Amino acid sequence: MSLLAGKVAIVTGGARDIGKQVSLKLSGAGASVVINYFGDKAGAEATLAEITQAGGKAIIVQGDMTKQADVNKVVAATTEAFGNQIDILVNVAGGIVARKLLADMDESFWDSVMSLNVKSVFLVTQAVVPHMVNGGSIINFSSQAARDGGGFGATAYSSAKGAVLTFTKGLAKELGPKGIRVNAISPGMINTTFHNTFTKDEVRKNVAAATPLRREGEASEIGDLALYLASNNSSFITGASIEINGGTYFI
Repeated sequence: MSLLAGKVAIVTGGARDIGKQVSLKLSGAGASVVINYFGDKAGAEATLAEITQAGGKAIIVQGDMTKQADVNKVVAATTEAFGNQIDILVNVAGGIVARKLLADMDESFWDSVMSLNVKSVFLVTQAVVPHMVNGGSIINFSSQAARDGGGFGATAYSSAKGAVLTFTKGLAKELGPKGIRVNAISPGMINTTFHNTFTKDEVRKNVAAATPLRREGEASEIGDLALYLASNNSSFITGASIEINGGTYFI
């Protein structure tokens, strides 16, 4: 029997890069996957096609996870397609928005970063937990930036990801008695659109060269970790943040 046979999973930001790989890995292990996307419909459709061609079950649902109404729409679509029990939630949706120094930030920018990375996790988790009646696994995405402050101009982003870490630990205590495990994945430099957009090539090369494994990580490696945390193979792990950075940062 497949590792996640009969399980239902929601992956926010599941259309591309890390989210896509998480969606593919969960589906490949037998889960029915709800792929949430915001603007990348083509990416979501391509991920869906890859899953269905491999014999998996999935749907795509557009929505802004910082909006309660859109969150409710995703959860409703999930229960309509796959039933009332939701077993796995992976909160991938988030981002840096832009690199800005303190003097260049305004209130609107700060709020947008916090909303995208923290409010979204709160809203989706709050909406999904009532459907985890037989226990479940929640996987939040933090970042190495939460540990070391991030790169130049990433103070707002690193602060938000630090909040995700704290939220994860608090929820692990609150939801553990219900059989719900809550963990975080904290990636370092991963080969994704994120760094293609916001990180200079020279910086990426320098980071890779200074990494003990002498390379960037790949999104598929993050997907493998998410699969482990989603499955019963990690049944006694909760409240943890797993650092996946090739050895650039230890805790």
